[in-house]
Amino acid sequence: MADPRDEPGPRPGVRLTRRGLFAGGAVAAAGAVAGTAMAMTRAPETVPAASPAAVPVLGAAVEPFHGVRQAGIATPAQAHAVFAAFDLRAGADRDGLARLMRLLTDDARRLTQGRAALADTEPELAALPARLTVTFGFGPGLFKAAGLPAPVEPLPAFSIDRLQERWNGGDLLAQICADDPLTVSHALRMIVKDARSFATVRWTQRGFRRAAHTQEPTHTQRNVMGQLDGTVNPVPGDADFERAVWSGDGTTLVLRRIHTDMETWDAADTVAKEFTIGRRLSDGAPLTGSREHDEPDFERLTPAGFPVISEYAHIRRARVEDPNLRILRRVYNYDDGLAQDGVPDTGLLFASYQADVARQFVPLQRRLAEADLLNEWTTPIGSAVFHIPPGCGPGGWIGEALLA
Repeated sequence: MADPRDEPGPRPGVRLTRRGLFAGGAVAAAGAVAGTAMAMTRAPETVPAASPAAVPVLGAAVEPFHGVRQAGIATPAQAHAVFAAFDLRAGADRDGLARLMRLLTDDARRLTQGRAALADTEPELAALPARLTVTFGFGPGLFKAAGLPAPVEPLPAFSIDRLQERWNGGDLLAQICADDPLTVSHALRMIVKDARSFATVRWTQRGFRRAAHTQEPTHTQRNVMGQLDGTVNPVPGDADFERAVWSGDGTTLVLRRIHTDMETWDAADTVAKEFTIGRRLSDGAPLTGSREHDEPDFERLTPAGFPVISEYAHIRRARVEDPNLRILRRVYNYDDGLAQDGVPDTGLLFASYQADVARQFVPLQRRLAEADLLNEWTTPIGSAVFHIPPGCGPGGWIGEALLA
């Protein structure tokens, strides 16, 4: 196995030099100039203009808000997201929380359907919902303020955690997703303004995926490390999804902020990266298969007698045989810019939905913490857990069954 920290060497027979690059560029530039001169002697070609009517207005797409379950979970993941956690103000009680959730539900009901929230001073920004969803979650502190037993609690400590308090916890969560970043930004501002009398912002975490319609919706997304992320995900609508994700009409969300050390990851060669993951980077196929969704063969050995997929490879450590115990991964990348030395602050907003955190997420995370080769390059720096209550009808509000 190649050491992931070694710099990959040049391929045999290939000598790449700065002078060669410049020379090649000069030749290419000369060819381009000659080609341009020849083209000027030909009759111009007519390029048919695209008909405006043939271009769909993608920003007008709407996701339903009302339903027995909140949108933003089984919904196909949008391109942009922000997760915003709030701390309740001192003195918050059940009646106050009910007023808060009535107000925030009304905001979300309007904004997701392309209508301005009440007292919205920029109603034009609400006109294109771009598949906007607003999903609310309740942390342990909210249940304490309401005088109710909490169905969720903070995760236990894991050996790989290096958690920073600024990314942890929260009493109330608003998960805001859409295919347009301006829509997300405007919805966040409306939610924050209306929550201000009841709560203060604890943290916001912004994430992104491929832009809408960049690839087919059925294609698995890539994370900032270049991996296909979410190959073995439960499929919304089938029985396994129902049992794994939903508990009645609610669910739970674990949000982990995972920093990726891209500088050392870049230094690893492809063989080391694929050995670490257990899949090919090019197409996501397991090292024992030819296509992304092929079942890994964990029993196959190399000629030397070692497992083709290492016992510490990520896909082996993350493997959950029972479909009822799997988690739904709705992962977003984050990129918070560069430090002065050019090192990127990038990583994953790992959003995991499951019916039962203790039964599904915790055992999986323990296996990963114990022995996962990917831990060499990834570090959890934030952690929060929320109960996602059921949805509501046109005359109801999120959290009504708990807080009314």
